[in-house]
Amino acid sequence: MAVDCQQATDEDRAALDAENAKLKEELANVKRELFQTKVELAETRYQTMRVPSSVFQLLRGSNRCISTATALSGAKKSLTIDNMNPNVKTMEFAFKFQGTKKPFNSVVKANIGDAHDMGQKPITFIRQVLACCAYPPLLQSMAMPEDVKRHAEEILHDCGGHSVGAYTPSAGIECIRKHCAEYITRRDGIPADYENIVISGGTTEGIRNVLKLFVNNQNGRKVGIMIPIPQYPLYSATLDEFGLGQVRYYLDEENMWGLNIEECERALNEAKSQYDTRAICVINPGNPAGQVLTRKNIEEIIRFAHKNHLKSEYFQVYQDNIFDEKSKFYSFKKTMLDMGGEYKDQELVSFYSVSKGYMGECGLRAGYIEFLNIDPEVLKMFNKMISAKLCASALGQAALDSAVNPPKPGEPSYDLWYKEKTGILQSMKERARLVKEAYGSLEGLQCNPVQGAMYALPKINMPKKAIEEAKRQGVEPDFFYGMQLLEATGICTVPGSGFGQKEGTYHFRNAAFGLGSNNFVDYRTTILPQTDLMKEMLERFKPFHAEFMKKYQ
Repeated sequence: MAVDCQQATDEDRAALDAENAKLKEELANVKRELFQTKVELAETRYQTMRVPSSVFQLLRGSNRCISTATALSGAKKSLTIDNMNPNVKTMEFAFKFQGTKKPFNSVVKANIGDAHDMGQKPITFIRQVLACCAYPPLLQSMAMPEDVKRHAEEILHDCGGHSVGAYTPSAGIECIRKHCAEYITRRDGIPADYENIVISGGTTEGIRNVLKLFVNNQNGRKVGIMIPIPQYPLYSATLDEFGLGQVRYYLDEENMWGLNIEECERALNEAKSQYDTRAICVINPGNPAGQVLTRKNIEEIIRFAHKNHLKSEYFQVYQDNIFDEKSKFYSFKKTMLDMGGEYKDQELVSFYSVSKGYMGECGLRAGYIEFLNIDPEVLKMFNKMISAKLCASALGQAALDSAVNPPKPGEPSYDLWYKEKTGILQSMKERARLVKEAYGSLEGLQCNPVQGAMYALPKINMPKKAIEEAKRQGVEPDFFYGMQLLEATGICTVPGSGFGQKEGTYHFRNAAFGLGSNNFVDYRTTILPQTDLMKEMLERFKPFHAEFMKKYQ
């Protein structure tokens, strides 16, 4: 009997195990069906989100793969569909209900100096040269103009292994540095030495590398650098990062944002107790104010720098962007050398970029630095410093080469290049006019003509109630105005405090707003949105501004 009972018990256990296995399999099937149902429901419910069906197919397939892998391994998983983060499983449902409908269909990013992002088309010649450099078999293509091929072949000849995939010399590809020198020589009518030119991964990198040379507190005081206000925020951010002092001089809005030497003297004298001021930075044409300095103004700056033993840093990346008929770009270097005498030996560093001008190739990151009258030993140390960073992108350098060494009259690419270049600059000029006219037609707005660069800096008479409301919300009036503008119109602005302003003022980028003692607020707007979008932006702005002024009067 004992044997029979044991046999019965074993049979019952086997039957129970079989039943349990069957139940587990059925449960697994139910879970798979439930998962598939959820996916199908999600696909149906959220087809308006335009999620590719391949995503849902992947989900189905991955679930089968996971289930199969689990069954084969027999291992218990620590992370399962049941105990994973529920937010991940439900996020597609939550996504549908996030956000609210706004009274506009698109956001206008008028806060950035990125031409291609705003719809500008690339220059054909530049892109053809880049294509041939990146894929040399195109040099055999009949579709490529002969001057493009020659251009690319010259660049590749100076690249290691004849490939833009190789590291280049830290100072840049030699033939491109020579072309930069030739470009400067044509512009100024004064010979330039390519040995004094260094190619950088964008002007930002170049400025940072030059400023790094000044980091030295050996006399117990920080080194000070004079910067214009309003200013290109890179300077203030980099100076803070490197522990250098900001010696701020304010541009004269009432005089077309000109540079007042008395203001420079004030800034320098007030900083003497705190900083050992060693250099002055000048941005011409100006960012964010769009001014173009006169030759007389530049001469005054050179005299001021010489008198106070300051090295000059000249940011001239917008030299092609001159829109005002009465304005003209004057090279700091040419002006200084034309002055002659004691001024011709003044230390000068100038910057150029392929990101601005008519090219707008911001993402390729390339520019050059020209050093003039710099201590040769310092230049050696500079080259040693940048060698640790290897080199700028070879393709970026090729784009720079295409900008400083463009097609010449009579060459196959010249006519199209000239048409595209002049078309872009003429379009910018038209947009500069539109901005000036639009702002000038609105009550409570004033705007200097956009002489150059890519920006305007209008001034708005901010209602007192708006200032009070901003304070009540714990924000600056410029931020308050900018957020109201974005929420109502989709015109994107950035609080312009980073530009700097006189005490009691505020600025925006796109809008850079500065609030003065008379409740005036300046704001910067870029002219980069293409003409149709620019017109749309201004049409959105006008009713908003009128309503804002009415609401807070």
